[in-house]
Amino acid sequence: MKKLTLLITTFMITATGFAQKTSFQSVANDPLKAQIYTLENGLTVYLSVNKEEPRIQTVIGVRVGSKDDPSNTTGLAHYFEHMMFKGTPNFGTTDWEKEKVMIQQIEDLFEVYRKTTDPEQRKKLYKEIDALSFEASKLAIPNEYDKLMKAIGSTGTNAATGNDYTYYVENIPNNQLENWAKIQFDRFTYPVLRLFHTELETVYEEKNMSLTNDARRASEAMLNALFPNHPYGTQTTLGDPEHLKNPSMLEIRKFFDKYYVANNLAVSMSGDFDPEVVIEILKKTLGKLKPGNAPKFQGQPLPALTGVKSVDVIGLEAENVRIAYRLPGLGSPEAMKAELAAEILSNSKAGLLDLNVNQKQRIQGGAGASTWTLNDHSALMISGRNKAGQTLEEVKDILLEQVELLKKGQFEDWLIDACINNIKLSEIRQLESNRSRSMKMVMAYLNRQSWEDVVSYTDRMSKISKAELVAFANQYFGNDYVVIYKRQGKPSDIPVVDKPAITPIHINRDAQSNFYKEVASAKVNKISPVFVDFDKEITKGKTNKGQAILYKKNETNPTFDLVYYFPFGSNEDKKINLAASYLNYLGTSKYTPEQIKQEFFKLACNFSVSASQDQTTIRVNGLSENQEKAMVLLESILKDAQPDEKAYQNLVATILKSRADSKKNQRSNFAALVDYATYGPVSPTTFTVSEAELKGMTPNDLIAIIKNMNNYVHDVIYYGPSSFAQIKALVEKHHQVPAKFIPAPKGVKFEVQDTKTDRVFFAHYDGPQSNVQTVSKGAMYDEKIMPSVNLYNAYFGGGMNAIVFQEMREKRGLAYSANARYNAPGKPDEHFRNTSFIATQNDKVVDALNAFNELFNEMPVSENAFNLAKEALITDIETNRISNMNIIWSYIAAKRMGRNYDFRKMMYEKVPSMTIQDVLKFNDTYIKNQPKTYVILGNEKLLDFETIEKNFGKITRLQPETYFGY
Repeated sequence: MKKLTLLITTFMITATGFAQKTSFQSVANDPLKAQIYTLENGLTVYLSVNKEEPRIQTVIGVRVGSKDDPSNTTGLAHYFEHMMFKGTPNFGTTDWEKEKVMIQQIEDLFEVYRKTTDPEQRKKLYKEIDALSFEASKLAIPNEYDKLMKAIGSTGTNAATGNDYTYYVENIPNNQLENWAKIQFDRFTYPVLRLFHTELETVYEEKNMSLTNDARRASEAMLNALFPNHPYGTQTTLGDPEHLKNPSMLEIRKFFDKYYVANNLAVSMSGDFDPEVVIEILKKTLGKLKPGNAPKFQGQPLPALTGVKSVDVIGLEAENVRIAYRLPGLGSPEAMKAELAAEILSNSKAGLLDLNVNQKQRIQGGAGASTWTLNDHSALMISGRNKAGQTLEEVKDILLEQVELLKKGQFEDWLIDACINNIKLSEIRQLESNRSRSMKMVMAYLNRQSWEDVVSYTDRMSKISKAELVAFANQYFGNDYVVIYKRQGKPSDIPVVDKPAITPIHINRDAQSNFYKEVASAKVNKISPVFVDFDKEITKGKTNKGQAILYKKNETNPTFDLVYYFPFGSNEDKKINLAASYLNYLGTSKYTPEQIKQEFFKLACNFSVSASQDQTTIRVNGLSENQEKAMVLLESILKDAQPDEKAYQNLVATILKSRADSKKNQRSNFAALVDYATYGPVSPTTFTVSEAELKGMTPNDLIAIIKNMNNYVHDVIYYGPSSFAQIKALVEKHHQVPAKFIPAPKGVKFEVQDTKTDRVFFAHYDGPQSNVQTVSKGAMYDEKIMPSVNLYNAYFGGGMNAIVFQEMREKRGLAYSANARYNAPGKPDEHFRNTSFIATQNDKVVDALNAFNELFNEMPVSENAFNLAKEALITDIETNRISNMNIIWSYIAAKRMGRNYDFRKMMYEKVPSMTIQDVLKFNDTYIKNQPKTYVILGNEKLLDFETIEKNFGKITRLQPETYFGY
């Protein structure tokens, strides 16, 4: 695949040699320097050049979303997004002429099926659909789109459907632009609805995941109350379960023909390319798509929202309340003012909710405001959680108090300017990411905004006066609003769907279409890798007092990061994070806690203290012009924090309530259960400050931890525009350190438990899906096997083209998400871990575990799939660049593993000569027939425990108190 180019090189010389330059549209003072062009067929192109690495972030956006779903087939836009990955008549098939006949028969059967109500007749029809789908699968090549993306070195293959839009993303090497365009042209010309019924199960599993997500359910209830006769409120993106059970391939094809037309699409790219070349390539590919007359949504006027509309949502997770005000849609002056109002209310530091509610610990925490901005309508939402013994109604009243302050103009005059400066800081940070840049451009198209309006947005917002904002708040934030009370309890509206009888389809893993072969063999310019030389890229030095400094100059933008990095964390002192949390509520002898937050916000800077298991960081960042002031303020907090007994008692109450809330959350339960199964009773989850310890501790105990931090050995890390000499002087002036540093303390070492025989750890959670993981202890870390580890992971367990994804999702329709991985440890004296994960309907758990074991013990062998995985690894190393602050973090990670070099260099030298036999040998040595611990969090009423224990080992039932440790 890595052959020297003739075709593309010639084309590029020709394209760049044109006398007539493309007439791009652009906007003055645009930091992205976006160039916009409309092709003859109406397709809009947004281009932003960024030479940071030889890659291009691409996004194709379509102006259609779930609001455009037919009311009797909701979820259609999202379901079709899934089907856009199934191929075309040219790829994804071994014989399109034969296959299309079967697909038409399947479509016809589904039309009968969806109109049939008799249960027995439906079963009979579905059996016919399943049998015909099985035969059709013999002609299909599952995941060939993903194989094509792997072949051209694309990463981040994904898509998303919203209320107003759908978009498709790929991050490609810049030498594969023509191949990418060729594939996308074919994909957007005639997508084929193949492997339909197994993908339907995948979508239903995604729906199942949403049904245990109380935040999503509360959001849907909020939209329904705000917009009762608009699709924003009457239908959901994932669709009604009844509609998902009765799909229509015919309606999906009509949907595609109506909306997926050239003048309803945009292509957005940010990366390293020549815009002239891009346009010429697009003219020959996507520029040939047919235009059409995609209808623009026409909604009905909303009925007046009068008074307070309260809705209860019952779910297993923690309680919360949200208040929502209805507003005009995106692009309106009101939507802009609402965004500014949300910043005044909540900006994480100096907003009314931040200072008057969160800082004063009046509720459980997390009070915030945000805008829900959609094309036709929008909303301002305020939310919060209740403390123990506090009602949601009391929380609502506390939140409304802050709205009243906004309406009265009772906030600091400087706050609007400070909000604008912090928004600008966020925009500067976003420019560092090609993903952010490309998404900003495509969203302008999808939101029907001119690029000039997008570029000038923050400047126009800065012209909103306090008087205007107050008048706006009084007009829209009156007594007409929606309140969603998310109460804790067992929901009664969660549908339970029986597992359909699906025959696992053929995978045809080694089959390749001619289209694929042409793309895979296309000649492209080789891109040489760039490995980081840590000695050249990082300046290392010490202050006069011996304080180590790691320095890297920021030559991209006027922002800085200053970090005090400590090589120890919560494993060494489980009270560090508690001390860090407490610090947020403390002032100094000069500043109150509120004033500290305000000062940082005025400076457009942030500070934080956080600890992982094995490292702690004290960090300040923001606009570099204020870095010294921010550093001085940070040091004053670390040296002069003043104890506050009431704040500590409130913090303890908050922590205890959060722990109780965690036991109601599916994700938290599963993470804690997996930790217990992996490490035993003493795990990273259970190794925490106990309730007795919390209540026996004093504020001074925690302040002592903070004040003593700088006495421990640590590095000062700086990434910003100042010179090394300037930073050294700044550190010597303001960062007080001892004459002799204290060595890093020793801590608890969590050992992965030996798995001598198969066993099952089970805990009950009352949801429609089970979360299932297997875990087993691997070998002691050995760098020599890392090439095999990475190749195995790429081939077997990771990504949409890997064995696990194909077998579990494509072949069997068992899950929306499934993966497997041989996990490398974070330190060289620790063991690998072999894990697999699947989230699946409760009645599919046994099937899922049997399938995983079959794959582990008899790993499917495909030379083509292996070569694809290998080439993707090589391309990834060749085209990805470690830059900016990431250079320093990469150095620290390497140092922790005992390396002083860029690890990718060794990978690049070893991987090309490896064969499928190396992966097979790795699987036989480290994976095959290894005893496992099976971890299941699911509904005990819906699981077949007799079969589970018979097939997978003795079941140990655990209670949350055991695996949480409290």
